[in-house]
Amino acid sequence: MPLARPARAAALLAAGSLLLAGCGDAQPATGKAAVTLDNCGHEVRVPAAPEHAVSLNQGTTEIMLSLGLADRMAGTATWTDPVMKGLAKANAKVPRIADDNPSFERVLDADPDFVAASFVSTLGKGGVATREQFEKFGVPTYVSPSDCGGKDNSAGGDGTRDRALDIDTIYGEVRDLATVFGVRERGDDLVASLQRRMTEATKGIDASDVTLLYWFANSESPYMAGCCGAPGIITRALGAKNVFDDTHEEWPQINWETVADRDPDVLVIGDLTRKSQTAESAAKKIAFLESNPVTRNMDAVRHKRYVLLSGQAMNPTIRTVEGVEQVAAGLREFGLAK
Repeated sequence: MPLARPARAAALLAAGSLLLAGCGDAQPATGKAAVTLDNCGHEVRVPAAPEHAVSLNQGTTEIMLSLGLADRMAGTATWTDPVMKGLAKANAKVPRIADDNPSFERVLDADPDFVAASFVSTLGKGGVATREQFEKFGVPTYVSPSDCGGKDNSAGGDGTRDRALDIDTIYGEVRDLATVFGVRERGDDLVASLQRRMTEATKGIDASDVTLLYWFANSESPYMAGCCGAPGIITRALGAKNVFDDTHEEWPQINWETVADRDPDVLVIGDLTRKSQTAESAAKKIAFLESNPVTRNMDAVRHKRYVLLSGQAMNPTIRTVEGVEQVAAGLREFGLAK
């Protein structure tokens, strides 16, 4: 590792700071003024507005790009879908370090002054590296609050929630990152735009008699949404019911016999472009559903009531709003929403 990297990071850490309490309460990181955030129980001190940031997950990447920060990003990683509509030009300016988790060394090679991730597991044991490992090199880290607030990630898998995720937590992440980069007004504008879209998508809708199932990936041991993650935001916004709202696991693996027994009205299907699981694309999922003897007689399958979502819309990201829009449109198309 070039000695210049830790030396530069040490110099940054020696810059003056302004301690501010609470997530989202920090002041803009302009010039040499520092920001300190309480992030997922971890004190994050950012000496100055980042100029060479790395995002390790698509969710945080798309927030940064939406905030107009492409020229201050040194790399991105871990993609499940094409970049969000309207961001392709900005995204093309940023190096892609890896399609999946990069190595710790590869991230350090990008010489980051700030590293952000959507998931606790990305910046934990078994992930890219721990937050402490980055901090030894003077690199502050940030994890999406949606993956830690009211959530237990200690048991492995995708974690378990003891309380339902709220859309305001996602808005809070937008404001946090805008504050860290010194573009707070852009963050407020982005949140206001997302709020308007939520209001428009849910205006006058009543899906209280509709049951939904969310299938993210894998045909052999399928990952279905539990009650309280991003799909829960979508479900509650529309007044519908998730057929697996009796589990607090984020993405429990549920056998097909149980799925068929619950027989949801609508199947919300992840349309992923990655290739790490079986049946990633919506086309492969639908082919499986319509050929498998256990699932092909389900009501939603027989009537082809499918709503296709990107993986990012099914994760806690700004694209969860996109998920609300698309599921609402699907229910209206199927004649299921009052």
